[in-house]
Amino acid sequence: MSYSKWIGAIFCVVGVIHCELLAQLDFETPPIDYHQVAPRDPVNRLADQLAAGDLRLEWDRQFGWLPAVLDALEIPRSSQTLVFSKTSLQFRQISRTRPRALYFNDQIYVGWVPNADVLEIGGVDPHQGAIFYTVKQQPDAINIRRDRNGECLACHANARTEKVPGFLVRSVYPHRDGQPEFRLGSITTDHTTPLHERFGGWYVTGSTGKMRHRGGAVLQERDDETLDLESFANRETLPRIVRAANYLEPTSDVVALMLLEHQTQMHNRITRASYAARQAIHQQVEINRILERPKEYVSESTQRRINTAADKLVSYLLFSGEFKLTDVVQGRGDYLDHFKTHAIRDSEGRSLRDLDLEKRLLRYPCSYLIYSPSFAALPVPILKRVKQRMTDVLKKGENSTEFAHLTAQDRRDIWAILQQTHPLFVDSEKAEESELTDEKVDTHQSVR
Repeated sequence: MSYSKWIGAIFCVVGVIHCELLAQLDFETPPIDYHQVAPRDPVNRLADQLAAGDLRLEWDRQFGWLPAVLDALEIPRSSQTLVFSKTSLQFRQISRTRPRALYFNDQIYVGWVPNADVLEIGGVDPHQGAIFYTVKQQPDAINIRRDRNGECLACHANARTEKVPGFLVRSVYPHRDGQPEFRLGSITTDHTTPLHERFGGWYVTGSTGKMRHRGGAVLQERDDETLDLESFANRETLPRIVRAANYLEPTSDVVALMLLEHQTQMHNRITRASYAARQAIHQQVEINRILERPKEYVSESTQRRINTAADKLVSYLLFSGEFKLTDVVQGRGDYLDHFKTHAIRDSEGRSLRDLDLEKRLLRYPCSYLIYSPSFAALPVPILKRVKQRMTDVLKKGENSTEFAHLTAQDRRDIWAILQQTHPLFVDSEKAEESELTDEKVDTHQSVR
């Protein structure tokens, strides 16, 4: 090999090491090209339908485009949660009396403030992760505009979102005007967060029994450092200072909030695994080209990067580190009923959407987003490693502290559900991994 090729290979390897040391995924360059690749999320598809004249939405005098957008995107109104902390794009319009409403399903998030100028929408692209849009609240014509100047990414692509374009739920110490007291800290919450640290700056309806959370509480004075967790516990209705008639629902459901926390970070981890694998493969192909190696060659370093990304994904999928509930959580039936309508059930009627809410969030601790388009679109090497690790943990009963929260029955139940309902696991003993047998590096398949 020529000297110049060796030098090129060295610089390429140095670039890989530098990227790993920074733990930062550059998503504006190949193979990700975040802003260059046309999005394929449900919001973009809706925008195309509207632009082509294939669909018309109806303006609402009180709520603007909100009800029509929710219906078009199949987002239940009962998913409504209300946040009064000034921690989003429209912070100037948000207050304790006028909180921001958030509505969501498995793939889309919609933010709305009464009488504000825009709707905020985040859709999940199977390959690119979170894509952000705004809709002006003007009755003449609806226009769904993608954020291309990076304004949304200032808060939605950092350590709180796994350093990829993503979503987050934050718990803060809010003052009475909704302004967070950042000197006391801010927590990005998910299913691992202790309940007493959750929901700071949010309203919460529903019961958590003897357990307490920060929902609804505010700092009474500027030098306060504590919140009153009793006054807003186990509320069935919103506080009187919030006029419920200004919103589509009179609630901010606790179960919806808990599922929102889980799935926002689940989306981020799926995107992170996708980005990490695609970049590792892209860099491996480039090194192979420079060193005149076979195209399909995969180094130990590249495989290690892929395995690490997949292993972290499996850990979150199986609720490693989940906070243990010590009392029963009860939400409003409307949202719970809608959540269950999308359940995929096995022959015994079991589903990953079955809730527990006594000791943990889900009855069978495996994320329902394993059925999502984003998971299905993961690069083949990631899917192979995920299947291997899930088999080790669920079927072979791997004895490790990371998965000690899963009982033998949990493992049998989850494995049985997946074998009957998920293409990656269906009849795994007889099928020879038909679509996962090719171990060659394929950058086209990995990217799209």
